[in-house]
Amino acid sequence: METNIVTRFAPSPTGYLHIGGLRTALFNYLYARANGGKFLLRIEDTDKARNSNEAKEAILRAFNWVGLDYDGEVIYQSERFLIYQHYIELLLKEGKAYYCYMSKEELEDLRESQKARSETPRYDNRYRNFQGTPPEGIKPVVRIKAPLEGEISFEDGVKGRISINAKEIDDFIIARSDGSPTYNFVVAIDDSLMGVTDIIRGDDHLSNTPKQILIYQALNFKIPKFFHVPMILNPQGHKLSKRDGAMNVMEYQSMGYLPQALLNFLIRLGWSYGDQEVFSKEEMLKLFNPKDLNTAPSAYNQEKLLWLNSYYLKNLTNDNINALLPLYNEKIPSQKAQDMLYTELKERSKTLQEFVALLRECLLPISVYDEKMKNKLQTSENIHLLKELIIYFKAIKKPIDSTKAAEIELESFASFQGIKPKSFFMLLRFALLGKSGGVSIAPLLAVLEKEEILMRLKNALAILDIT
Repeated sequence: METNIVTRFAPSPTGYLHIGGLRTALFNYLYARANGGKFLLRIEDTDKARNSNEAKEAILRAFNWVGLDYDGEVIYQSERFLIYQHYIELLLKEGKAYYCYMSKEELEDLRESQKARSETPRYDNRYRNFQGTPPEGIKPVVRIKAPLEGEISFEDGVKGRISINAKEIDDFIIARSDGSPTYNFVVAIDDSLMGVTDIIRGDDHLSNTPKQILIYQALNFKIPKFFHVPMILNPQGHKLSKRDGAMNVMEYQSMGYLPQALLNFLIRLGWSYGDQEVFSKEEMLKLFNPKDLNTAPSAYNQEKLLWLNSYYLKNLTNDNINALLPLYNEKIPSQKAQDMLYTELKERSKTLQEFVALLRECLLPISVYDEKMKNKLQTSENIHLLKELIIYFKAIKKPIDSTKAAEIELESFASFQGIKPKSFFMLLRFALLGKSGGVSIAPLLAVLEKEEILMRLKNALAILDIT
């Protein structure tokens, strides 16, 4: 076990939390919790023009839904500008940063000339050691003094040793002309002041790491350990799009996915433990180690997510399901309906949405009948059988209060008609559900009141009997 581990998740509220971000949060959460450390949440909301309060709230709702608790209060970068200003002034005072008065036009001209010479566009350090009189009308930016030679190296927990030639990094901006600090600067400041020891994030941040290391070094801060995880790709090996699954995490709740299934799915996108596929939260905490993160990208697999979701759905108790039904605007059915239907509905469903849809099919009046089934069943023989079924169910005195009781009545009717029970099941299913598929007939008969059964039989008769 590692000691004194502090990790963080630091999303920007410029959009909703998507599953790639949730996976990053999960990895950081597990590493901290498994080692008795701290897991912190920081909202990087310095971009006032693009920030969304709704997105901030959605991030917190997503954390609450999947059960990722964090230590202390949420930290908002927008409330820490005085801290950032202090360190900008400190670097200026120590000569590790400087004001750059280059205008936008000058910078654009420089880039165009470098492109014309087939050079990589970069700032040319013209104000690095400037001692003259600042030009009028220019609000300067603040640039850090990057090393002019040598290498910037670090050990990545996923990718191994990484070294960048110092010449590849120019004197990048740490404060804009309006005084607002830049991303790489505030990230390094906050991670250090928050005591973050380990940073697990997507490898799209890999190019930021050398710049952040320069900030750490300039301020004599301890450099954390980095783990850069390959991105989640779509099945074709391309960047994940919303169509492939890169949508708001809370949309997964709306679609009927369970949080435990989603977390189980995400941990297997980039990490494995033998051939094991199903992991409880306790097992994740026991087994996860960022040193075992995969070096190759993972592919989003919708079928795997559905399989996991159906697995967890089957293992929910009736009370578990009842607690979730209000999320889908569904009332909790009678105890009888729960006892008779829930087990089979769980077997037939991959998501809670499917479960609720099947439940409504069973308990609500039929609104639409399958046209193909109607045409197939529209025979004089079936019309006669429906009339006989109505007469038979009207005559039943004892309540059909169990699957066994329903099966007895079905066998009794078949015997009286001199036919096999299965020969009229398709007709009865059409009458009770309006289609060919669906739950078993016996438990459905046991759930529905006698008046409801008769009403459905009569409605089916009216539809089929066109004489």
